[in-house]
This record gives sequence, structure tokens and C-alpha cells, in this order.
Amino acid sequence: MKYINQSNFAQLSKFVLAATSVAIFSPIASVYAALGFPTTVAQISDNSTGQQLLADKKVETRSRTTIERQTSTTQSRNSSVSAKGKKTGFSLAIWQPSGNFSEVIARISVKSKGDNGYLKERFLGDYKYKIKQKAKFAKGLKAGDRIVVRLYDIQNRFIGYSEFECLSANTTVNLILSAKPTEYQVVRTVYGVDADQNGTIDRGTTTYDYFTQIRKQGVIFLSSSQTFQGSQFQVEGLSTIAATSVYPLSFTQGESALVRQSFVSAFSPDLAEVLQATPGRLVQVIEVSDNSSYDISQMLMNYRQVGISRSLQVGFSDISPNYWAKDFIAKLASMEILEGFPDGTFRPDASVTRAQFAAMLRKAFAKGKIRQAAAFKDVSTRYWAYDAISEVYQMGFLNAVIGKDFNPNQSLSRLDILVALARGLNYQTSGSTETILSVYSDATTIRSEYRSLIAALTQRGIVVNYPNVKMLDVERVATRSEVSALLYQALSSTGQVANISSQYVVGQQQVAVEEQTETSRQSVKPRRHCNQGIGNGAEGCDPGNSHPHGGSNDEGGRTPGKK
Repeated sequence: MKYINQSNFAQLSKFVLAATSVAIFSPIASVYAALGFPTTVAQISDNSTGQQLLADKKVETRSRTTIERQTSTTQSRNSSVSAKGKKTGFSLAIWQPSGNFSEVIARISVKSKGDNGYLKERFLGDYKYKIKQKAKFAKGLKAGDRIVVRLYDIQNRFIGYSEFECLSANTTVNLILSAKPTEYQVVRTVYGVDADQNGTIDRGTTTYDYFTQIRKQGVIFLSSSQTFQGSQFQVEGLSTIAATSVYPLSFTQGESALVRQSFVSAFSPDLAEVLQATPGRLVQVIEVSDNSSYDISQMLMNYRQVGISRSLQVGFSDISPNYWAKDFIAKLASMEILEGFPDGTFRPDASVTRAQFAAMLRKAFAKGKIRQAAAFKDVSTRYWAYDAISEVYQMGFLNAVIGKDFNPNQSLSRLDILVALARGLNYQTSGSTETILSVYSDATTIRSEYRSLIAALTQRGIVVNYPNVKMLDVERVATRSEVSALLYQALSSTGQVANISSQYVVGQQQVAVEEQTETSRQSVKPRRHCNQGIGNGAEGCDPGNSHPHGGSNDEGGRTPGKK
């Protein structure tokens, strides 16, 4: 395979007495997911980045109530939506206070957090670090996402593993190697918030501090540092090693906990191809330079073919290599926001129901609720999309249709999709609405109450028109391919995914030229929201008889939804 261009176990019995095993990965059943049913993977409870000290000085104290350390105030960084102005990314430095390593390879991947679990692990690249070097990783992340780092020496020997939880803003992470990493395969992880980005964890905030140890092809998260010599892991400027480990709350509680879980193989068959290969074999190792910065959303795009789980389908038999919406569809499939049918097709020209769209929106976006839940007469609590409909209604994306009905099986028009996105993301226009809408040859067909909403989407590059980029065609029933393109562009407008170049996107440059004012050129900057790229959005099911995470294949005889 060509490069993708981009600029075992030492005898540690004392450790084992103070540690518990944890699984890095487990096989994921894909058959049920392909059919649109919930997978057999344990559902992971909602978690946060709360502060907690795991007290376990002796094995017999494992049941001791955990307490918090270095916490001055209750933090709000567990919100799934980043605060305005904050950067949900991380910096990563690698240290070796004693020893003779000069370089190490950090293989970085992400397990994105969802409303009830995590996405399958996705590869972000292999990075060759010099010891003491630091690099920044930005965009494409949200609070609660888990970053996985596998460490290799320059002979490609697996020498360490760490996992940490992305905080809501400016996470700074330090991985510290032992004096002899090839024999003493232990890594200390120290991280926290660095709001002023001066390279140190802010005072008055939590410092997470724990050790991980490779055990054959798995890892254990250690509860204490008292049973081994910790001085070799002390770095000047970092906090003194704690007697007991300090973990994020989600590492110690719930089904997603990493502490005290059973041991399994680190390299299951379900892993992405590149995560099972040695560094440099499938993708080029990136040389980290001082003050390097990497765009995670772009890395996810670049490594899509080899960097996602083998159980995920991103190519479909009815989507040709030159199909206009191929990249939009493949990217959303890799993010597990939608999927195809059991026969391997995507059915790009099929319509999308309100229930299906609700399922997609729930998987794509995480934002605060702006209104109370509604009891829709035609959506029972046993309906497969009940939770999705309830949540996206509370977030402001979709409204009732008539009275207290939701009409879950009603097909949506292009206008319905556009209005839902604009309302849910709370996008407003600036400048002249009429000037912005003049890029469309059928602008007069847009009803007055929706004109400013369509203009706001146009300014942010969300509108996609196929086959005629100047024809909005608002009343036409939206197809699955069109919804995929519009939904992806909405995610792109939040800065959480990389841009996809397409001649059918009504570009921001076009709008700026048409309006020809500085105000308009500034107004195209997107407001920040966090996407929650999880779930199936599955359409291969019978909505009346099953409980999938996605939509329905009931496609016939509907008219576009009316607001």
C-alpha cells in the first residue's frame, strides 16, 4: 500500500499486586449493527471529566470511596458543548527523565464520546517525537473524547500505552517513560487544563496523574505508585508523584471504566488496519518539529481508508467512485452517523423521514436543550426513534407538525432539512438577506419566514445544490445523498470536521463576492458548536417492529413535511 503523505513484559510482580487489569479493546459485533439493531457491545454510560482520586494504597482497600484531589471549585468542563472561545484540543509532550532514548514514536487515535457510548477507535497518525518535544492537536474533538497513545521505540517495539480524556479546552498532556522502556514498560500520564497555554497545568484545577503498564498485549491501569521506584518518572515542573492514582471519573465508574476491568488483547481483529500494522508500514511516520500543530479533522479525513474499524462500511455498491456525494456519505459512515442497508447498498435517491433525520441529528450534534420535552401523540415510548425525537426536539432542531403530532414517517423536503439545521444550530445572518440569496436563481420561491435562515446557512457554506448549484429547489423531497451532504456541511461549519471540496457547495467565497462588503466577509466565520459523531443513523430496519439506532426503510408514498 502506498504511503498517505503527511508533513514484552518485564517481571513486575510488585506492580501486579497493586494493579488491576483493563481491556484496551474488545471485538465488536457488526452483524446487528449492519441490520440496524443495537450492537452487543456494552452500552457505555454518560461520563464527565469530573475530578476523582482513586484511593487504593493496599489491595484490601479497593472498595474505599474515592475522593477528589486538587479541586478548588466544581468544574463545568464535562459539558458536551465547548464554551465559546475555548479550544477543545490537546498538546502532547513525551519525557524520559532518566535513560538514553532520544526519539519515540507516538501512535495516536481517538475514541469519540457519544450519548451512550464511544465510536470505534479512529487513527490520527504516527508521530516521531524527540524526547522533551511537544506538539499540538486541534479541531475535530469535543470534551469527553478519549485519546489513545501507543508508544513504540524507533525499532518499532511496543513499549507503552496511555489513554486520557479530552477536557473542554486547552488540555495539556505529559507522557513520561521509565529509564528502560523496552524492559520496564510503564508510562506515567500527567495532564490537566492549561488555559493560558504556557505549558503547565493551571493552579486550582485538577491534575490527573496515573500509571499504565503493558502486560503482554494488553494494559493495566495502576491504582498506586507506592510499590515501585517512582523517582525515574519525576519531571521538573510537574507535580510530585502522588501515592495514589488520580483518574477522571469515567475511568473509575460505569461501563466505560478502565480501572479494574478484565484483561483482553490490545490488537483485536476489529481494529483499523493501520492500528494493527507496525509504524511506517501503511502510513508515513510524521516527524514532529518544535511547535508543530496538527488538524485532527483533516487527519481523520486523510486516514479514512485505513484508519477506521474493519467492521465499518464506508463504500456502497450503488455509490460509484465518481458519485457527487460519495465523500460526504463515506465520511458520515466512518463517523457512525449513518449507515447503509444489509444488502450493501446506500440507496442515495431514497427519501428521509422525520424519524430518520432525528436519529442522524442526535448522533451528529451535542448541544444544550433549549426547551422542555414534548409528548407527541403519534410517538410512543416504545417507538425505535423515541429518544432521538425527544432529544432533537429539546435541542430545537425539529418541531411538532400539527398540534401534538410529530409525523415520524413523513418525508422531508429540502426546505425542512435546511430550516431544521438553521434553527438547531441557532444560526443568524448578517448583512443583506436579499443580497445573499441572490446567488440562487429560484430565490423568489423561498417563503419570507425562512429567507433569513437560508441566508444564514448560505453564509456558512452549508447549502449544497445538486445538480445545479444555483438552484435551491426548496420544495423537492430531500434524498439520502442530499441530506448527507447538508448534514456534513453543517458539521463542517462548526469546525469539527474537515472541509470537503465540492462544486455543488454554495461557497462562502461566492457569497462574499456577491455581497461585496467587509461585513459580509467577516460574517461567514462559523459559530462554534461541538458535534457528537456517534451512532448508526441506520436505515435498514422496520421502524414498527425493531429498535435500531437509526432510521427506517419505509420509503413510499410521502409528501414533504410542512412546518
